[in-house]
Amino acid sequence: MVNKRNLLVTGVLGLTLAVSGCFGQGDDEGVGEGKSPEEVLAQAKETLDGTSGVELELTADDLPSGVSGIVLTNAKGTAMHPSSFQGTIVGSLSGITQDGEVIAIDGTVWAKIAILTGSDFRELDPADIGAPDPSQLIATEGGLSDLLLATEDAAEGETVRGGADNSEVLTEYTGTLPGDQVQVLVPKASADDDFDVVYQIADNGELRSLAITGEFYPDTEAMTYTVTFDAYGAEKEITAP
Repeated sequence: MVNKRNLLVTGVLGLTLAVSGCFGQGDDEGVGEGKSPEEVLAQAKETLDGTSGVELELTADDLPSGVSGIVLTNAKGTAMHPSSFQGTIVGSLSGITQDGEVIAIDGTVWAKIAILTGSDFRELDPADIGAPDPSQLIATEGGLSDLLLATEDAAEGETVRGGADNSEVLTEYTGTLPGDQVQVLVPKASADDDFDVVYQIADNGELRSLAITGEFYPDTEAMTYTVTFDAYGAEKEITAP
């Protein structure tokens, strides 16, 4: 005898799978599906500009020899809209690295770096260490998101794995940036040079990373600065030290 209850369950499951399949097809489309590279980059800027804050990390790859003065090689912390940052930094002077802490709010920067400020927080001009104002890193105007719109010859590249446990599929976008735009990240970058850039963007439109390669410092070889963006929607109260 046929069990009517089993038939009913089987029928419901089949219908559920069919409906899920119909609606799931659109959800699996990548961020660039039906969009130009410029549209994808514009969406990534809108997404970054619209979040409350992010966890951000900047790293320098293969810092070339011959760079004069203190150079920022790493920064990691929380960047909040409209204009604040708190985290750690690493500077290099003649091959010697120095860890420090930084807080930046509305254009005022306090740092605690032994070679510059001793053991206490003191106000510091970021230009003294060849760094941008951390409070402006994710500013909606004059911040890193502006690079997305300034990118020339943008092209869609390969898909790669990334995110926590490599659980995300990210799409790469390549292009070039004029030097005056790159100065938002490295103020010493020559305004006359062009730089290569690679973005990694998630399917939900979130910028996960940007990597800029070029000759950032006079009379040195090319190098790469990479910035990663995680924890969109971060919340942190940042106050002066």
